[in-house]
Amino acid sequence: MIDNWEVSFPIVVHEELNMAEIRDLALQAIKTGYLTLEAEEKLRYLMSHHYGQEDFLAFMRLQEAAMQGRVRQESRERLKRRHLSVAIASRT
Repeated sequence: MIDNWEVSFPIVVHEELNMAEIRDLALQAIKTGYLTLEAEEKLRYLMSHHYGQEDFLAFMRLQEAAMQGRVRQESRERLKRRHLSVAIASRT
């Protein structure tokens, strides 16, 4: 378990994707307890390219928070709703 993670870096706002954005996205999701579909797609793209150790550690902390239930994922919630809709529709 990763404890005592405090980060004080500025949020980077650019039109193009920035490698520091991995840390930004991870920190935002951990702070809010929610990973949006858009942020998840950006993370997937960014993680498929070169990234540094700090970005990797931030991503791992986000993964740990999601596995522990401290961060909900919009993609998983949508999938659950879709499966529930199919199950309900199949009963009728």
